[in-house]
Amino acid sequence: MTEQGSIEGGRARWARRFAAAQDAGRVRDADYTTLSGMTVDPVYGPAPGDVVQDFERIGWPGEFPFTRGLHATGYRGKPWTIRQFAGFGNATDTNRRYKMILAEGGHGLSVAFDMPTLMGRDSDDARSLGEVGHCGVAIDSAADMDVLFDGIDLGAVTTSMTISGPAVPVFCMYLVAAERQGVAAERLNGTLQTDIFKEYIAQKEWIFPPEPHLRLIGDLMEYCTRDMPDYKPLSVSGYHIREAGSTAAQELAYTLADGFGYVELGLSRGLDVNSFAPGLSFFFDAHIDFFEEIAKFRAARRIWARWMRDVYGATDPRAQWLRFHTQTAGVSLTAQQPDNNVTRTAVEALAAVLGGTNSLHTNALDEVLALPTERSAQIAMRTQQVIMNETGVINVADPLGGSWYVEALTDRMEAEAERIFTRVRDLAALAVPSGEHRIGELTSGILRGIEDGYFTGEIADAAFAYMNAVEKGDKKVVGVNTLTGGVGDDLKIMRIPAEVEQQQNAALGRRRSARDAGTVRTALDRLVAVARTGDNMVPSMLDAVRAEATLGEICDALRAEWGVYTEPARI
Repeated sequence: MTEQGSIEGGRARWARRFAAAQDAGRVRDADYTTLSGMTVDPVYGPAPGDVVQDFERIGWPGEFPFTRGLHATGYRGKPWTIRQFAGFGNATDTNRRYKMILAEGGHGLSVAFDMPTLMGRDSDDARSLGEVGHCGVAIDSAADMDVLFDGIDLGAVTTSMTISGPAVPVFCMYLVAAERQGVAAERLNGTLQTDIFKEYIAQKEWIFPPEPHLRLIGDLMEYCTRDMPDYKPLSVSGYHIREAGSTAAQELAYTLADGFGYVELGLSRGLDVNSFAPGLSFFFDAHIDFFEEIAKFRAARRIWARWMRDVYGATDPRAQWLRFHTQTAGVSLTAQQPDNNVTRTAVEALAAVLGGTNSLHTNALDEVLALPTERSAQIAMRTQQVIMNETGVINVADPLGGSWYVEALTDRMEAEAERIFTRVRDLAALAVPSGEHRIGELTSGILRGIEDGYFTGEIADAAFAYMNAVEKGDKKVVGVNTLTGGVGDDLKIMRIPAEVEQQQNAALGRRRSARDAGTVRTALDRLVAVARTGDNMVPSMLDAVRAEATLGEICDALRAEWGVYTEPARI
């Protein structure tokens, strides 16, 4: 087929898919004109007769390799989900914030947990002192999860939970809370982060050595594939990699490599890639370099689709789709002149939208200093709503597609990612010279890279180079190394009072006293017994949660069985 025939054939295929979506009622009835009243088309491409070299790499929305988006309709079919990340204090405090977010037009919830919860510790653990409720909500047992979602129908709201180390027991608490609401597990929709690779690479919130964590993730993938088809048990996270200081290309490559590792994990469990791969989602950072970020998102879809089809054998387009949530870059926010952060967040959010994000969180202007106040949280959400309702960017699918600059950046991002994948494969060859990988080649390379400090070293070098550029003034940051004069305007900072920790610990003590201690002990013993077999651990963990076993008790039982991970010292 000639290049011209390919272009016209693609345009015709897109038109058929768009018409089918219209006929099925999947295109919103809305105003698709500019502010001046000019009607705009759902998509734009080469004019009839134009010849574009390698146009199949760009293509049309809704068609492999999905560079221009997963759906022919773009946001005319469904706008992105406004999913504001929130959590602070105790479950009652956060429940009030969730109800505010939903009342103000939020579409879904995203749970931020405090540090003790992220590390699998109870609030009254000695190591939790001074940290309860400070960077997120404290969750000790299913009773806290009941309060967290009190008055919120878990069958009607999609819920994302950003937690990896103790993700599976927290997931079980979420399921039990839904049970107590009368919501069947198969009705639940949302995302659990669960991405342990990025913890070893960047965020450092692990509990066990890699092998037990992968065991739990594999069990969760099996459970959700079988019993919860709409739920996404894994959100592969590049956000924390970027926040640690990586470049955009490193974020892209390390995140996708981690994703391929989880695909290999599913395949090693005997799961059908066309069944479990649609349950994988991604979480990216939207940083301040506008066009670079757009190119990163477009390259991510293309690379994922190609690898899923050509390397892992996915034949169902849904198994080739890269669905992703985006959060604007926390690391780009500045304590100096914090009002400038509203502008930064708006630019970053617009990049995410033009890159085709499926859901979005916008950071608040004061998050560099503290948890957001209600006012700053509302401004952050209104930023998304202004973009969605006033700018017209949702009227056209991939409006920057075909831009010489954006397409060149997309190609460069893809090429750099492929170079990094080759390096990970080299690490796999060092780790397993025989080539007989227990889980898969990329998984072996990732584990060797973690052990050798490859990922952390590369990220540290990138972070150092950027900070040097800022300190020398080569990279400008308004209010920090340029335009530093300004009028003073003190921010109202949200602070978590010490009483929150005292009240949480008192409530936890009452719950321990009220439960059947023998039932809890039996359930925990059963969980450990299952851990020593090849059986799926989720059902026995659910039983422990139903008995009101605490997060710390569940994790401590498994710590005693599996040990804990300590990162090797490196210079």
